[in-house]
Amino acid sequence: MRTITTHTDAYKFDELSDDAKEKAIANLYDINISSDWCDSVYDDAKTIGCTIKEFDTGRRSYCKLVCNDAHETADLIIANHGETCDTRKLADEYLKAHANLGRDEDGDIFTDLLEDLDAEFVRALGEEYLSLLRKEYEYLTSEDAIVETIKANEYEFTEDGKLI
Repeated sequence: MRTITTHTDAYKFDELSDDAKEKAIANLYDINISSDWCDSVYDDAKTIGCTIKEFDTGRRSYCKLVCNDAHETADLIIANHGETCDTRKLADEYLKAHANLGRDEDGDIFTDLLEDLDAEFVRALGEEYLSLLRKEYEYLTSEDAIVETIKANEYEFTEDGKLI
């Protein structure tokens, strides 16, 4: 039997050459998205009474959002989202349109108009959440976010940028 012992120098990210840093970043491009990277967006949707059932930020480009009560969702958005947030603007528009819907002789809102308004509101919210998911993905796969994760976890590398 023979035993071979090797010696490897370990470098912190900031100690690497520019070339090695680029290789390290390229090798770890998916470090921030290998787990449940979209949880914060899913949680935000839950705070307004909605559920993201599925989404695709790629070629198909959609977000299937389900809300039990559009009016309640609009109220929750106003209570929980900032005034300049795009979802807040949608909620304001929805509530204004809701208040102006036609009514029958009993004073009840025409059901078909309300259903159309609700469906359009939820569809537009789905687009906003798709945009949030895209932004989150783009940030998490950005060089800045990757470097931040590398440094926070104190990863070490070989001289050529390979993770040890």
